[in-house]
Amino acid sequence: MLKPLKKAVMPVAGMGTRFLPATKAIAKEMLPVVDRPLIQYAVDEARAAGIEQFCFVTGRGKMAIVEHFDVHFELERMLEERGKAKELAELRAQSLPPGSITTTRQQVPMGLGHAIWAARSFIGDDPFAILLPDDLMMCDVSCTKQLADAYRETGGNVVAIEEVPMERVNKYGVIDIEKDMGRLVSVKGLVEKPPIDQAPSNLTIIGRYVLMPEVIAHLAKMELGAGGEVQLTDGMAKLLGHQPFHGLRYEGKRFDCGDKIGYLEAQIAFALKRPDLAPQVREFLTKYR
Repeated sequence: MLKPLKKAVMPVAGMGTRFLPATKAIAKEMLPVVDRPLIQYAVDEARAAGIEQFCFVTGRGKMAIVEHFDVHFELERMLEERGKAKELAELRAQSLPPGSITTTRQQVPMGLGHAIWAARSFIGDDPFAILLPDDLMMCDVSCTKQLADAYRETGGNVVAIEEVPMERVNKYGVIDIEKDMGRLVSVKGLVEKPPIDQAPSNLTIIGRYVLMPEVIAHLAKMELGAGGEVQLTDGMAKLLGHQPFHGLRYEGKRFDCGDKIGYLEAQIAFALKRPDLAPQVREFLTKYR
């Protein structure tokens, strides 16, 4: 029987050097988009897909991420005393049930594959989702739920994919297409950051995955790939031919919040989705044309 998808791994050990000095003392995943940190968007997206257990792969200075999802008794009492029912309800809604969060340390920056391997005890023998909080998703249906639905449909590994201009394929993991079925693409090959003239397609993997636990055995070999790191793409490639593996053209838009321009665009886009903010945002934007 197909196991239910209830676990998610979130690698959050990165130093956020592209956002210095803002990230000198603040985890980049705690940077807000409008009024919620990036990590909150990722957790909410996963919860909408039925995810119940979370593993944060952390590094030094990242404990604020865990504390964000804890109960803050003093703050809740203050909000209650001041009659701020709306704010109190929002705060309580973001808290996760006891036992929902596990943390592990990556300790050394050896790549995404190494970060996922560090969560091996949490993953065990279960299928699991991976969400990279730097990729902020705006979707009517949670991107992770779209992947979860595709997992139940195909019975195997599924990664979210999107087309990029060929001159940018060397920045991503790229899939080699076996059969293009529209929404789903069966995969026969995976290449991490290929030279532009050697890329098998312009379909690239974004920071959303549903993987089978067998990938951990391949990551455990600590084979170094692009950039001298343990690449998740290389571990996933070892599953091809042994398990179903598909790319999903998700419905929605991705904002690369690991990039300053992508982060600024996300601020505007998410503010414009808010009825309480959109009119004022549209008004002030006219001053900067």
